[in-house]
Amino acid sequence: MRSSVILLLVGISLAFAGKHSLKYFYTSVSGDKTFTATGLVDDVQFMYFGINTKKASPKTEWVREIEESDYWKRQTHLLVEQHHWILNTIWTESAGEHTYQITYGCEWNDETGKTNAFRQYGYDGEDFLFLDLKRDEWISPVKQGFRTQERCNNETIRLVHWKNYLKMDCIETLKKLLTLGKSSLEKTVSPQVSLLQKNACSPVLCHVTHFYPSDITVTWMRNGQELKNVKVGKLLPNEDGTFQKTVTLQTEADEWRKNEFSCVVKHQSKTFRKTLTEKEIRTKNKTAAPFDVTVVVVLVAVILSLSLIIGVIGYFVYQRKLKPALSGSASKCWLSFCRISGYVTANTSPSDSENTSQSSTES
Repeated sequence: MRSSVILLLVGISLAFAGKHSLKYFYTSVSGDKTFTATGLVDDVQFMYFGINTKKASPKTEWVREIEESDYWKRQTHLLVEQHHWILNTIWTESAGEHTYQITYGCEWNDETGKTNAFRQYGYDGEDFLFLDLKRDEWISPVKQGFRTQERCNNETIRLVHWKNYLKMDCIETLKKLLTLGKSSLEKTVSPQVSLLQKNACSPVLCHVTHFYPSDITVTWMRNGQELKNVKVGKLLPNEDGTFQKTVTLQTEADEWRKNEFSCVVKHQSKTFRKTLTEKEIRTKNKTAAPFDVTVVVVLVAVILSLSLIIGVIGYFVYQRKLKPALSGSASKCWLSFCRISGYVTANTSPSDSENTSQSSTES
């Protein structure tokens, strides 16, 4: 096993320069007793296990070339055992529907040689327990996990096992997978950068998509200085195997007209800079300049003036036509108009007035 890995590593070239990762995600739900496992190398899924099929299977063509013929059988056996352990240990002590998660993996920078690793457990979406490799101990951030923390730290063999796996075996497996997937994983796709905005009052989004590999830096700059008060979105996968990311800037239109705001994207393929201007910003994939508040105010004033003039003219015309027919029944006409419109006379109680006005509005 160890020798075959070494032979495969000979093919690694500087084309892989940068940080690489191998991650595993296990998820189990107590209610329906489901269990899934996913493996990713450089954020690309290469393995999947589902309890319905009870079989670990490759998700990419290049990973099928793993030399060991029994590799997938061994993976299946380990994951079935993991599922049984969760059923017999975790869910026997829990009532109701809950979620249990295990996340572990390692990182390797082939330029600096620096490595990192992690293993952590989650319960109902919250951190429950993690392995601190610098202190060589398990730590729980919540009171409910203190007993588990103490028990795990007393199991010296288990601690040594995971320490050796994460610092040595995991790194070797990562390097092997990088070699197997070299033709696919070392491809480089330059990102597409767009500045998006729903309307003039909405935040401005720097949307970066269709890039590979996933390692990317997206920042907003104001007059050459990096802004810290921005909202950084999560890295998301696209259907074609590339990635996307969004970083949101909250600023007023007047402010970015008077200053230079730029979205700077750094990817191993290229560095991009998009300066925030009315020409660059887009709304629903169409170029759209922000509304000018002054123009809006003028338009509203003109419309109101025209409405007032039309109303006055209509009133005098109405009075001239109605005056010959008016007599002592004028007060009755006015009272009828009030009732039809939902208004009431002055001697009506406040509660009646409120109810009548509401019914008129609803109708």
